[in-house]
Amino acid sequence: MKPVGTFPFVFLSGLLLAGLAGCASSPPARFYTLEARAVATPAAGKADYNIVVGPVSIPDLVDRPQMVLRVDASRVTIAEQARWAEPLKIAIARALAGNLGQLIDGARVATYPQASGSPADYQVFIDVQTFDAVLGGASTIELLWTVKAGTGKDEKAGRSVSREAAHGDDHAALVAAHEKALAAISREIAVAVRALAAAPGNKNP
Repeated sequence: MKPVGTFPFVFLSGLLLAGLAGCASSPPARFYTLEARAVATPAAGKADYNIVVGPVSIPDLVDRPQMVLRVDASRVTIAEQARWAEPLKIAIARALAGNLGQLIDGARVATYPQASGSPADYQVFIDVQTFDAVLGGASTIELLWTVKAGTGKDEKAGRSVSREAAHGDDHAALVAAHEKALAAISREIAVAVRALAAAPGNKNP
């Protein structure tokens, strides 16, 4: 005679094993960072001032560990296996700071809030409006930026939009496109910082 309760036990065990097999077959998550890509250009003089980049604000839509990919004008998808290794707003600030450090020779560039204890001669405030990504397509970044002098009320503000094609259909190619877009925007911010530094009463380049 078959023992009572054997069938339910076997059935539940089978479900558990099937669930474990499903988890084991899931692809592992990959983690990405944003790096500086700007190439230094010859300058008339060497800068001698501190720059702080941040704070950076980003849309709630992309303020998450997973990459957000644009499907069409009104639809996105969340890439569970493609994740940022750090909060995106921090990654953007660090990439911009690295770019400015390359573009403005001699400038000491740090990110907010790590540099909050050091006086900033110039602070760059970033408000990201768009951080779009199309897998196998392109990166589109639009941001508003304001450069403020630490002494006085001088400031320069602007809007930058950069679109860079992804040379590949994987997430790594899309990250590279993001980096190139941020590098292009950094060049515009660097021009504003140098112009502000050249104004009377500010630290000159």
